[in-house]
Amino acid sequence: METLLIVLVSILLVLLIVVLVLLLRPRRVEVPAIEDLESKLRFALASADSVKQVLEILEDLPGDLLQSITRSLGKRTGKLNELMATFELTKYDRLFYLGDPIDFVGIKYDEGIDFIEVKTGRFRLTEDEKKLRELIEDGRVNYVPLLVERIGIAEEVDTGE
Repeated sequence: METLLIVLVSILLVLLIVVLVLLLRPRRVEVPAIEDLESKLRFALASADSVKQVLEILEDLPGDLLQSITRSLGKRTGKLNELMATFELTKYDRLFYLGDPIDFVGIKYDEGIDFIEVKTGRFRLTEDEKKLRELIEDGRVNYVPLLVERIGIAEEVDTGE
C-alpha cells in the first residue's frame, strides 16, 4: 500500500512538472507587421475591381463584429483604418494623404475641396484638429502660390582668397 502511494505521488509530481514546463516555455506568435498590411492594402487599392471585392466582403461581415474588431485594435490601427477609409473616398478626383492634423484632402474639381478626418468609434478631435476645423468653417482658407527665386550660391560665397 505504501509503495503504491509513493508511485502515485511520483506520477503526479512528474505530470505536474510536465504541465509547468509546457506552460512556461516560450511560444511563437507571429503578428503581421503594420507596414506589410499597409503595402497589401495599397496594392489592393490600385484596382477598382479589388476595391469592389473588399467592399462586398466587408458588407457580408456582421456590423457588430466589425465594430468590435475596430474598437479592440486601438490607436496602432488608426493608420490602417485611414487606408481602409480610402475605399469610401473613391468619389474624389484627387485625394492627398496628409496624416496630421488632418488625414486627407479630397478634391472634386466641379464641386470643391474637402478636408477629411477619419475617426472610428467615439468621435473626439485633438486640439489641432479643432483649431483647423474652426479655420475651415470660418472660411479662413487661402490659395498661396509660393515663388522661390533661384539662389546663386556659387557666386555669393566668399572663399577668402
